[in-house]
Amino acid sequence: MPSRVKKVTSISVGRFYERHREALKLRLVGDSEDGFDRTIREPAPNRPGLALAGFFTYFANKRIQVIGNSEASYLKKLSPALRATRFRQLCEKRVPCMVSSRDHSLPDELLAIASEHKLTIFRTPMVTMKFLNLASILLEQEFAESTSLHGCMVDYRGVGILIMGSSGSGKSETAIGLLERGGALVADDMVRVRSHGDELIASAPELARGYIEMRGIGIINAANLYGLSAIRPEKRLDLVVTLKGESDLNKVDRLGVRRKGHVILGHSIPHVEIPVAAGRDTARLVAVAALDLQLRRLGYDMADEFNQKLLAKMQASDPSA
Repeated sequence: MPSRVKKVTSISVGRFYERHREALKLRLVGDSEDGFDRTIREPAPNRPGLALAGFFTYFANKRIQVIGNSEASYLKKLSPALRATRFRQLCEKRVPCMVSSRDHSLPDELLAIASEHKLTIFRTPMVTMKFLNLASILLEQEFAESTSLHGCMVDYRGVGILIMGSSGSGKSETAIGLLERGGALVADDMVRVRSHGDELIASAPELARGYIEMRGIGIINAANLYGLSAIRPEKRLDLVVTLKGESDLNKVDRLGVRRKGHVILGHSIPHVEIPVAAGRDTARLVAVAALDLQLRRLGYDMADEFNQKLLAKMQASDPSA
């Protein structure tokens, strides 16, 4: 069963800087971190063009403010007194922080006003639109709903498979079998899943990444045994496989005509139940399920094809048809 859903409503400026300063090439202007405890409450940056012109209706003060070419040029054309007034009005809105793109440097009097209001200023050499696009993606990931699931997550031929089942059902052994067939391990035991747009992205806790527990053997490092290609930091979730006990053999769908879905964070993921029994190659069955999913995505449904042939045969043998 999944743990409770984690919903993020805000992140601190300090956390944003520590986690993404390298990707966004951020540099702190000055050495004060007084504004690091302010919170970003909306997952998108904002360009404060109208605010600098004195229009604050519908101003997005919960977002990171980005100073690009247009904003920098406009500030330079204002008189020093008016520029200071407009910038002070912006700071009084308690915005989280400000980023100056293209390495634009703000005038000293504006930096003094920002310091007075304990507003953190960053600089980046990135082009404004590239910064906005990348920052939006990173913020969406930070604010995405997430949950944790008990199972194994494997990437097999481009299909992200979450293997679930009761304790001792053979989840890790099945994952190892897929790794031996060229798959890659994403997570074992604890699978973190976050909602990203129309997709679910699965990953492992950083400490456990690349490790898998085998009963009777212990903890093994998948990369050491099968090479670096045998691990992936994250993967889109495409298929959920539940391993069922041998006692449930007759309860499992045999034809596959009726497709099941497993709902995670509001997303319905294709779901297959596979019974586990002595002598069965569970990894091979999961691999077949993954290939079947790929074919159905290409528009070819093997179960439906068989069903249509069966119906046609029945109609041909019925004289009253």
